[in-house]
Amino acid sequence: MATGYSRRVDEGQRWRRGGRADAVLGAAVSVVVATAISMDLGGDRQPDVVAYLFAAGLGALMLVRRQFPVLALVAAATGLLAYYAAGYPAIGLALPVAAALYSAAEAGKLVAATGTAAALLLVSTAFRLAEGDDPAYLLGFELASTVGLMLTAIALGAAVRATRLLRDEQRRAARQAAAEREREARRRVEQERLRIARDLHDVLGHTIAVVRVQAAVADEALADDPEAARAALGVIRLASDEAVRELRGTLGLLRGPDEPEARTPVGGLRHLDALVAATSRSGLPVRLRTLGEPVPLPVVVDTTAYRIVQEALTNCLRHARASSVQVDLRYLDDRLEISVTDDGQGLARPEQADTGRGIAGMRERASLLGGRVAVGSRPGTGCRVDASLPLAVPA
Repeated sequence: MATGYSRRVDEGQRWRRGGRADAVLGAAVSVVVATAISMDLGGDRQPDVVAYLFAAGLGALMLVRRQFPVLALVAAATGLLAYYAAGYPAIGLALPVAAALYSAAEAGKLVAATGTAAALLLVSTAFRLAEGDDPAYLLGFELASTVGLMLTAIALGAAVRATRLLRDEQRRAARQAAAEREREARRRVEQERLRIARDLHDVLGHTIAVVRVQAAVADEALADDPEAARAALGVIRLASDEAVRELRGTLGLLRGPDEPEARTPVGGLRHLDALVAATSRSGLPVRLRTLGEPVPLPVVVDTTAYRIVQEALTNCLRHARASSVQVDLRYLDDRLEISVTDDGQGLARPEQADTGRGIAGMRERASLLGGRVAVGSRPGTGCRVDASLPLAVPA
């Protein structure tokens, strides 16, 4: 819906710009034709108000050239024939209708444009031959120059139309590609969410059931049979240990085959110094700066902020080929802003910022809290990750 609205707005703006351009073109046509009339080059009748009204009419036709290109062309050609039939001074054959020929060709009406030009040439040539004009001059230089000007106007209109159609097609393809990337990113996020949900269900479902049963056994036996209670607690401990091992294995499956194991414990921003130090020890110097007054954060916001920084630094280590990274935390009144900026090679293609599991994961984490993540890059200028998280968890 938003794309359709934007397209309608763009079309409205195009029509407004086109209306102004048509008014300027119409004025230019009227001035040029009126100037040619005022030269009084031959003819049986002196220029009068009707002749200049004809010039104004040719200009007025430019105001409807987009909506009715063929009608404007036919009217211009018919008016020109009537002008000459009235015996007014010569103003050429191609000049008065050049703009109308261009407009018809620009609208894709090539048959109408070439047919009208041919009809004008045929009628004019036949009339002038019948009037006794020199055939050699008429069919030589004058005909060649007239045909050349007419063909130039038609060719220019066709070229402008082809350029516009190509540009529109490129824009349409770009919109489709952006929509497809968005659909693909959403599909990847949904697939990852379902995969994690299935893995957690498989790992935790059995363990929680065992713990629940054994906890009930321990509760009932605690007073009368301490050995049985201890045995139940032992089962719970073993089941819990097994669950931890399985969870670690599941989380390990979520990593890429070449992604290193986490070097820091799972936690919030209190572990950020350790993460920065570990990354720096890996050979990528990281500078951490805190702006504003730090405030206690909800656990989910704290963890999400840490995970975003961790993922951004991991991407820097794996892909950026950077020599340094700057991490900024800015505490505002209602949100926490995070930026991670490296001086590496940047993304080779802009669409890479919309793909990739790590980037999609950062955006998913932020969006669940009502926040956002943006990734910006130009080749050779590094990459920047900006995140904004609310300080309060949405209800």
